[in-house]
Amino acid sequence: MSDEHIDEISGVSTTGHEWDGIRELNNPLPRWWVITFYITIVWAIGYTIAYPAWPLLHSATTGVLGYSSRNDVKNELAAAEAAKGKYVAAVESKSVSEIAADDALREFAVAAGGAAFKVNCTQCHGSGAQGSKGFPNLNDDDWLWGGKAEQIQQTITHGIRFASDPDTRLSEMPAFGDIITADQIAQVSAYVASLSGKVRDATLIQPGAKVFAENCVACHGDNAKGNRELGAPDLTDAIWLYGSGETAIGDQVRAPKQGVMPAWGARLGETKVKELAVYIHSLGGGE
Repeated sequence: MSDEHIDEISGVSTTGHEWDGIRELNNPLPRWWVITFYITIVWAIGYTIAYPAWPLLHSATTGVLGYSSRNDVKNELAAAEAAKGKYVAAVESKSVSEIAADDALREFAVAAGGAAFKVNCTQCHGSGAQGSKGFPNLNDDDWLWGGKAEQIQQTITHGIRFASDPDTRLSEMPAFGDIITADQIAQVSAYVASLSGKVRDATLIQPGAKVFAENCVACHGDNAKGNRELGAPDLTDAIWLYGSGETAIGDQVRAPKQGVMPAWGARLGETKVKELAVYIHSLGGGE
């Protein structure tokens, strides 16, 4: 008796289904393939029994093996804390200069300080500590209060013009717009710009030097090299916090900007401040 569901070309039986003249052949999977499917089903059931899998109302099944990836993370963090414990203790007990002089300890402090810098300092100083207008570059060798490790530590600890810290770094440049005339401001701005080779009107330099001598040398010095005891910047090195050129200099003379840096000592603790100081000192401009 003939079977009407046998494909004439392939000789394989069909399912009886047909779409637009196309018939579906009835080709069962090879037995090994079916067995593989059954094995994966059994393996999946076993996995859900052995490991956390099924959600409950407020938790999930824990599995007969009691495995927990959260516990793995906790254990790894605990191991990391234990491994760095001796270094943390050494940082706590040593000065920043002693830390910098110890190769292994310096490497640890630079790594830890770099991580702290990314969290706390990049918002102002940039990810590469390159700074921006109003925020100093920490890679160069231009320092208002000194670039030795201890001096950097002091600045980080107590901040700059941070009102709530009695030991904060403090420098107040007078607003000369209320002290000297506009012409004198233009003259002294031209003189200061000329110290680093930038000046538009050379006729202003000589009278500007006189204005400088009468009003500015007390803080910036006769040679305009600044005074770290007062936080007065070097005006000869062509490094400018608020912009170069006579216009920017004149704006600062007229109504100086007084930037504020937070005191990080109370926030981060002495150990983390030391690590930050060593890291910043290592950037290339440390003295």
